[in-house]
Amino acid sequence: MNIADTFIKRPVMTTLVMTAIVLFGALAYFRLPVSELPAVDFPTISVTATLPGASPETMASSIATPLEGQFSSIAGIDSMSSVSAQGRTSITLTFSLDRDIDAAAQDVQAAIGGALRRLPVEMPVPPTYRKVNPADSPIFYISLNSDVLPLPVVNEYAETQLAQRLSTISGVAQVLVFGSRRFAVRVRVDPTRLAARGIGIDEVQQAIEQGNVNKPTGELEGARQALAVRSNGQLETAAAFRNLTVVYRNGAPVKLEDVAEVEDSVENLKGGAWYNGKPSIILAIQRQPGSNTIGTVAAVRKELPAFEARLPASVNMDVLYDRSESIQDSVSDVKKTLIEAGVLVILVIYLFLRSFRATLIPSIALPISVIGTFAVMYALGYSIDNLSLLALTLAVGFVVDDAIVMLENIVRHIEMGKTPLQAALEGSKEIGFTIVSMTLSLIAVFIPVMFMGGIVGRLLHEFAVTISVAILVSALVSLTLTPMMASRYLRHGHDDRPWFLLRWFEAGFDAVRRGYQVTLDWALHARLLILLLFFMTTGLAAWLYTLVPKDFLPSGDTGQLLAYTEGPQDTSFAAMVTRQSQVAEIIARDENIESVNSTVGAGGPRQTAGNGVVFMRLKAREQRKLRPDQVIQQLRRKVAHVGGI
Repeated sequence: MNIADTFIKRPVMTTLVMTAIVLFGALAYFRLPVSELPAVDFPTISVTATLPGASPETMASSIATPLEGQFSSIAGIDSMSSVSAQGRTSITLTFSLDRDIDAAAQDVQAAIGGALRRLPVEMPVPPTYRKVNPADSPIFYISLNSDVLPLPVVNEYAETQLAQRLSTISGVAQVLVFGSRRFAVRVRVDPTRLAARGIGIDEVQQAIEQGNVNKPTGELEGARQALAVRSNGQLETAAAFRNLTVVYRNGAPVKLEDVAEVEDSVENLKGGAWYNGKPSIILAIQRQPGSNTIGTVAAVRKELPAFEARLPASVNMDVLYDRSESIQDSVSDVKKTLIEAGVLVILVIYLFLRSFRATLIPSIALPISVIGTFAVMYALGYSIDNLSLLALTLAVGFVVDDAIVMLENIVRHIEMGKTPLQAALEGSKEIGFTIVSMTLSLIAVFIPVMFMGGIVGRLLHEFAVTISVAILVSALVSLTLTPMMASRYLRHGHDDRPWFLLRWFEAGFDAVRRGYQVTLDWALHARLLILLLFFMTTGLAAWLYTLVPKDFLPSGDTGQLLAYTEGPQDTSFAAMVTRQSQVAEIIARDENIESVNSTVGAGGPRQTAGNGVVFMRLKAREQRKLRPDQVIQQLRRKVAHVGGI
């Protein structure tokens, strides 16, 4: 039985099948998400609990311990860690990779419900949880600052308007706000004044709660008309709070300003962000898993001009970092390599087959195999990334092998005097099983990679499947399109080779072959020496393997650096700001740094005021001489003399 018979005798059907493969592959290519690496989601859940005023020891004993006791009974937990700070506890649960994150979230919610009876009743809200991916860093940073307006006003534009608008964009998971400055009225009660008037702190709290309300008042209804009674009892400024009556003593009212200092302030005084030394509000945008990074960033950038046009002239908006730029550069480099590899393969085929017609047949198999693979990648939910493009680049050499083997056997029959149609029928029948065995043997190499476990297995799974699919598509093309085209386009004794090129190539190839024959004869007579060289090179390779640095992934140049800072446990927020500002100033003066963003205080993964992050954007590659690793080593020496951090 010959699989290729039907396709050789029905060229129109064969052409339509190949056209369908190319069409579906091309449509899938433009819909595939683009990212740097395959999506590897770590099943991780973060649980947060707050109790204002509680010490870290109290948070650990009264909140973290009961919750951890409940969480320990959940199946599939690989690790569990907790960090307790002033009034805040964060517990991170990491599950095994085969655990469904949605089912794990339901178990976590049930465990939180079971622990509520053991938690302090003073907690303002029950513990909350959210699904996170610790490997998914923000893809876009925006900074807003002003030299004229106070930060609470800038925060209103950033957090209330821009962040909410960006959160609705397709592909955006959440918008993180660093250096938030939400407006608040701060009341600092003087215990001495309270004691002198015989007033308790609970009375002050009760008076503030009762004097600052916004409740429905009711309505007035008549025979013809009904009117809603509207009243706003909310106090919005420190001046309004100062005149609030706390209690009456000796028939006279005691105002809040008599017992406390009242001022316009912000909710969190122990946190802040600075961009190039200016106090700023930083928005960090995280993408949804599986979304197109480049498309998401493009949609975000599309919204910025309209929003910037409505901003006051005194508010400055800058883009700190765009993750899509490095991804586009990286993917473009791999695409270029893929095209270059295809051109080189076609050139090598031509140099050896010495015929344009014969070269055209396997050359067509190459793009069809690559484009057809995109359709399967889209169906499996894969993305265009460095590893999938690497798989296609490596497959370039494999996908033409089947077509060349099929073509050479058909050409052999033509040289025996048979017609192209007869040669295609007989040649494809002889070589069909060989192509199937070649395909299966190549795919067998990648089967262990497909079923590899752990993070490495998840990362390389897409690579193994992509290259296997490309080989399968090439086998299909070699068994269908290649013999059909050979039966229609090959000719007896036709040679359209340019002799000026091939004579030079064949002369060089013959010289290499003669040199190989000489060295082979010498090697066969010096067997002991060759065997000794073999063992020496094997031992040298094993020794060099131990010296080669080993890492999970090679370090790349994404144009950004992150520095995590930490002060002593007893450091104050003001002291931490002073020390980190010194570090940020030193970094900003480096010739390789374009911009610096510094964040201090609790927020995100940071639990205390003694922690911070310095985000650095590097200059373009052509504007600096050092690689990111070298910049890091240089900056470490510069900031080493800053004490207390």
